[in-house]
Amino acid sequence: MTTERIVGVGAGASELATEDMVLNIGPQHPSTHGVLRLRLRLDGERITEAEPIVGYMHRGAEKLFEVRDFRQITVLANRHDWLSAFSSELGVVMAVERMLGMEVPSRAVWARTLLAELNRVLNHLMFLGSYPLEMGAITPVFYAFREREALQRVMEEVSGGRMHYMFNRVGGLKEELPAGWTGRARSVVASVRAGMDDIANIIMGNEIFRARTRGVGVLTREQILQYGVSGPIARASGVDFDLRRDEPYLAYGELPVKVVTRTEGDCLARFECLLDQVHVSLDLADACLDRLADLPPGPINQRLPKVLKVPEGHTYAWTENPLGINGYYLVSRGEKTPWRLKLRSASYNNVQVLTELLPGNLVADMIAILGSMFFVVGDIDK
Repeated sequence: MTTERIVGVGAGASELATEDMVLNIGPQHPSTHGVLRLRLRLDGERITEAEPIVGYMHRGAEKLFEVRDFRQITVLANRHDWLSAFSSELGVVMAVERMLGMEVPSRAVWARTLLAELNRVLNHLMFLGSYPLEMGAITPVFYAFREREALQRVMEEVSGGRMHYMFNRVGGLKEELPAGWTGRARSVVASVRAGMDDIANIIMGNEIFRARTRGVGVLTREQILQYGVSGPIARASGVDFDLRRDEPYLAYGELPVKVVTRTEGDCLARFECLLDQVHVSLDLADACLDRLADLPPGPINQRLPKVLKVPEGHTYAWTENPLGINGYYLVSRGEKTPWRLKLRSASYNNVQVLTELLPGNLVADMIAILGSMFFVVGDIDK
C-alpha cells in the first residue's frame, strides 16, 4: 500500500511523493546496542516494516570450539554474552559433566548457584541503568553502577576477573572460596538490596519514563511462543516459565525460586520484571550463603586426568541465563575436543521478534522498544 504526501514546498515541490522511506539504523548508531542493523520502512514517522540484520560481529565461536579441548572451550563460552559470563561458562561445563557422568561436589554446586545469581544481578543492573539512559534519564545509571561496583568487587576477589571470570571448571570450580569471602558477599548482598530502593524510586516514580513505556511495544503471549523468546521478556507477557523452578539444575531444586511475571507485555512490564528479579536473585544468594555456611569442609572440584576425553555421544544442557534460556548441544566422537558444540543463545530469539514488534510504532518509540528487549549483540553473533 502506498501513500501520497508532500515532500517539499516551493519551486522543488513539483509532484507528490508516493514512495515510503527506507531507513537503515546501524550497524553503528547511538540508539543500538553495538553492531546491530535495523532496516526500517517508514510511512511518515510510523514504521511499516522492520528487519533486524545480524552478523556484523560474528567471531565463529562455534567453529573455534572444535579446535579447543574441553578445558579451553570455557574461555570462548563466557564471551558471547559478556554481561553473563559466569552463567555462560556454566552451561558448557554442565554439558561436559553430563557426558562424563561426573558428580560435582556439593560445595561446588552451592557456590556455583550463588555466583550465578550474583552474576544475574550484575546483568540486570546494567540494563536497569542503561535503559533509562537511552531515553534521556542520566541519573539512574550512576545508582546502578554504584551497586554493580560493590558486586564486582566480590566477584573479582573470588575469581580474579571483572567480566570474564573463568572460574568454572569441568568438575567444579577453579579453587576454594577465599577465607572470609562469604561474609563479605553477604554484606554486599544486603547493601545492594538497600540500594535497589533508590533505583526503583528514581525510575518508577518518573512520569516521563512511565509515559514513554506504558502501552508501548506490546508483545503477546502467542508471539513470545512462536519466536522462542525467553527470560524476563517472555515473563513480562505472561509466560510463566523459568528453568530454575520448572527444570531445576545446580541447587535450584532445593531453593524457593519465585518467578516474576506480568501480563501487559509492554516496555514498562519488561522493565518491572527485570527490577523485581533482582530482589529474587538477592534472596536466592542469601539462601546459598546460608547453606554454604552449614556445609562441612570438602572439595570444591574433581581431579581430572591430564588429557580429558569425553565419551562418544551427544547431550543437551540448558540454563536460565539472565537474558533467557541458553542451550548447549554437545556432540563428542571420543576425542579431547568437541566434534560439535551448538549454542542456543537467548539474545538471538529476543531480537528476531522485532520483525513483528516494531511495525505500527513510531520511530521515536523504537528506542524505548529496542532498549526493553535486553540483548547483547555478541550473544546474537556467535
